[in-house]
Order: sequence, then structure tokens, then C-alpha cells
Amino acid sequence: MPINQAHIRNFCIIAHIDHGKSTLADRLLEFTGTIDKRAMKDQVLDQMDIERERGITIKLQPVRMEYTYRGEKYILNLIDTPGHVDFTYEVSRSLQACEGALLVVDATQGIEAQTLANLYLAFDQNLEIIPVVNKIDLPAADPDKVSHEIMKLIGCKKEDIILASGKVGTGVADILKAVIERIAAPTGNHDAPSRALIFDSVYDDYRGVITYLRMVDGSIKKGEELLLMAQKNPTQALDTGFFKPQLVSTPQLQTGEIGYIVTGFKDIEAARVGDTVTAKATGKQAHKALPGYKQVKPMVYAGIFCKDGSDYPDLKKAMAKLKLNDSSLQYEVENSPALGFGFRCGFLGLLHMEVVQERLKREANLDVMVTAPSVEYKVTLSSGEKVAVTSPLEMPDPSTIQKIEEPVAKVDIVTPTEYIGAIMQLVKEKKGNPTGNEMEYLDELRVILHYEVPLSGVVSDFHDRLKNVSAGYASMNYELSGWKEADVVRLDILVAGDITEPLSSMVYRDSAFYVGRKIVAALKDILPRQMFEVRLQAAIGAKIIASERISAMRKDVTAKLYGGDVTRKRKLLEKQKKGKQRMKTQGKVDIPQEAFLTILKK
Repeated sequence: MPINQAHIRNFCIIAHIDHGKSTLADRLLEFTGTIDKRAMKDQVLDQMDIERERGITIKLQPVRMEYTYRGEKYILNLIDTPGHVDFTYEVSRSLQACEGALLVVDATQGIEAQTLANLYLAFDQNLEIIPVVNKIDLPAADPDKVSHEIMKLIGCKKEDIILASGKVGTGVADILKAVIERIAAPTGNHDAPSRALIFDSVYDDYRGVITYLRMVDGSIKKGEELLLMAQKNPTQALDTGFFKPQLVSTPQLQTGEIGYIVTGFKDIEAARVGDTVTAKATGKQAHKALPGYKQVKPMVYAGIFCKDGSDYPDLKKAMAKLKLNDSSLQYEVENSPALGFGFRCGFLGLLHMEVVQERLKREANLDVMVTAPSVEYKVTLSSGEKVAVTSPLEMPDPSTIQKIEEPVAKVDIVTPTEYIGAIMQLVKEKKGNPTGNEMEYLDELRVILHYEVPLSGVVSDFHDRLKNVSAGYASMNYELSGWKEADVVRLDILVAGDITEPLSSMVYRDSAFYVGRKIVAALKDILPRQMFEVRLQAAIGAKIIASERISAMRKDVTAKLYGGDVTRKRKLLEKQKKGKQRMKTQGKVDIPQEAFLTILKK
């Protein structure tokens, strides 16, 4: 039975991290009867174990709800989105598949940095915004104050704001009513040649690539011959359907619907996010492909290697599957003399890097090692040639370098006014500068601070330090804004005389001594003692700037003696001394992965 296009609503939920998006989505699913009460659990749309353990959303997740309003049956397609800055690309792709967005703000926290960032993304797509003040059941909630913040921010009336509680279910009926009344039905021509935008995809070992798409024009039927317009890849719709949130098969997908197609592609690169799907019969006609998505720029680069070199083919397959499901991940093959074959990867931030590492461990059962994260530098050589450097090991000889430029991030910090001084001090430490409009008041007690900070300072420990100096109240959002010249050098860490490649990093020349001393001191506490003395050193080129030593473990070789001449004891000790000397020249120190992780976090 054909679906009435006027009765479809496509919307997503956007908010800062931990403002209750997933819990509110749970109540919407429960209220509309989409999920049986017996199958209901917390964070039902968060499908990955990592999401449930950490209490955060990492992947966008679509779901279809059916709701009867004033005697008419409506289809509501909801996309739950992440709230962390590292997963902004997931949010931007979700917004392009929708006509409206629920802007959820915590009644105890108010507007925070990622609330603003996601809101501006929604404005760029001209979406209808429905403001929702969530968690009004909490004792510390102040819905009036937060409502005034929202009114000032988006210029809405107080009666447009819905007061809700995802925990107890208050306001859910009002949200559904607002979605139907305020968000427009999808526009699109049902009789035009079919066009659908791929906004996400996953790989199934048995069914191949499954694409998540938004039907823009026309319809796609099960069994129909299809064409992916960007790569000219022909395929067949082995199955079509929608999300509940598990896959539910249906004979066809119509204009305005959000659903999936099982393509059967075994080549993971064949169906890319942002591509346009059309019927093969109409593919040769001169209708335009959809604009798709802009290519996302990685913020942080790191190498991923297998601890066991023979696992490299498995790592290659796992990275390809992960790339299909996480289109913001970028990677290329890298060969390290010390670590063997692996991949140089680009991430959107340190949390993104952690999540990728954890997913490789869980989903592919791989034991991987990650090198120290770094940002991209633009190096101008004396010859005038420009080189992009994403790894400290790629840095050219210092004598051939004319100048080095580093990326700069535009940072917005939302904070209570009492912490402004401490935050300014932190930004100064990270070599940041205020932008033109440095301070913007949200109300009498909260401000937005605008700064430009080198990206290397932002992606290391800036977020943790910001939470420390503001007692957890400040929040931040950042995006790349440009490049500036920087005095940076490559810092190498030597363990027992050998350069440990994963620990090499780019540091400012004036802070190299402090950083080097901190790393070798931390390594001294972490590395297990050996049977020989181990020297730990930090070096810039051939110059050692910091050093520590781990003393040798002492085995009592004289324990078996029970008397006799003292020369027997001396003879054994002399033999031990020579053996330790030989170990020191030949011995290798195996550095555990925990040591790398601890150093990276420091």
C-alpha cells in the first residue's frame, strides 16, 4: 500500500554530550509502541557495546515510528545523533537526511558549546528547529532560565519551547505533536527518476554492503537493477526496508522515506557515503546526482600497527570495514622499520582515535599498537617546495627547512563567569590568542569565550584541563580555522640506546626540555625492570636533553654458596657482571602497549 508523502516526517535529535538525547529517544520509541515493553532497555538505539559502557552515542542510528494523530497515521523517521565534538561529521550527515531537528538542552546545565555547534549545522541546512528543555524532573533543574537562554539564542517564543523529561516521559506527546505540526513533509517528485542519498553504510559478512539512504525522488523496488552514480557501480537491490531499529523488509522505498538497501557488494569501497543511488534504467538520463557531503578533514594523525606482524592482512580487512561504517576515518599504508606494516590514520580527535582502537580490538579481535598522535604540519623547504608532514618520522632534515606552519583551531568555550581567569590562563599556556569578539554573554552568569589555539594544544589534554580548572562546568567546541608559523622540533625518545618510533613527537622548541623530562620520568615508573641497566633518554637530533636510568634487577648468584673461600664468591659476582655487560649491549627492551597509552595520555 503506497505511503502518503504528506504523512512522513524526518527529524533528528541534536544536543551537547550527556544532555539526554538517547534517553528521550527511548521514551519516543516506547510512547509510539515501536519497541515492545519486554524488549525495552536503556539507550536502545546505541547498538555498540562501547556506546552502552561509556554512556555516549558514537554512531548515528535511524529508526521508524508510527503514530496516529487526529485520526491520521504518520510515519516519523528519527535519527539519533552523537553529541561529542569528535563525531560532528555523523551529525552533519544526519541533518542532510532530515527536514527538522529537536534541539535538546539539559535543564540543569543550560546551553553548552556542542549545543551551539550542532545548532549552527542545522541552520546551515535550513532545518525547522524544535527546542526541548530536558531533565525538568531533576531537583537542580531551572527550566525558566534555560528557556530564556534558548529564546535569546534562536529568537523563538516561550510557548515554542517544550518542557520534557526523558527519564519519566514528561512532554513526549507534546514533542510528537510539534514534530507533526511544525516540521514540513519531505519534498520530492514521486514520478521523477529515482534518486537516493547514501548517508551511512555497514558491512554484513553474509549480505555484503548495506547502505542507509534517504529517498529524494522516485522509488526503489526490491530486486530492481540500480546504479551508484559517482563510481558508476551497477548492483541490484537484493532487499529494501526500514529500521525498527532492526532491519524490517518492505517491497519498495518511496519518496521521502529513510531506509536501507542490501546491495550485495563484497567490495567495501563500492558504496561510498554521499553517493547517489538511482535505477539503472534511468541512470543514463541527464538527471543530476545529489550534492553529497563535503570531505571531512582529519584533526589528529597516528599510526596503527599490529603487535604481531602476521596479523597485518586481518588489520587491512578490519580497517576497510571500519571505514565503511565510519566515513570520517582516513588511512593509508605505512611501513615502519621498528613496527612493520601498518596504517597512518587520520582521526577527528583523541576520543575518535580511542574508539577506533577499541572497535578493532572488539570487532576484529586484533591486538594493536597506536603511535603518539600528532597534527599535520606544512613544511616549506629551502628549495621553496612545500611538504605536508603528518608523522614526526617524516620530518625533513632541519638544515633543509625554511619554515614550519601548524594548524590553528577556532575554539568556543561556554563557562560560568567565575572561571574566566583560570580558563584564560590555560589558553595562554597553550599559546592561544583571543579572537576579535573575545567574550559574549549568554546571561549574567555564563559567557562564551572565543579563542584561536594551535590544534596540537587542543587535541592533547586541553579538554581534561578545561574540566579541571572549571570544576567540570565549562564545555568547548573547536574547528580548524587556518595555519600559522611555529617553532617546532622533533623529539625522540631512546630506550636502551634505540629510538622508540611510536613515542617520537613534535614539540615547541621552548618546551622540549620540560616535555622530554616528563616523558622519561613517566617511562621510568611504567617500564618493567630488566636484568641489565636501562637508560632512558629524550633527544633533539643528536642532543640529549633529558635522561633517567632503570637500575638492573639483582639476582643473588651467591645464594648457593654455603662456606668456603671468599674468592669463590668474587668469581661468581665477576661472571655476573660480565653477563650483565653483554646483555646491556645486545638486549632489547620490550615496551608494553600500556606504557604507550599512559605516555600518550600524559
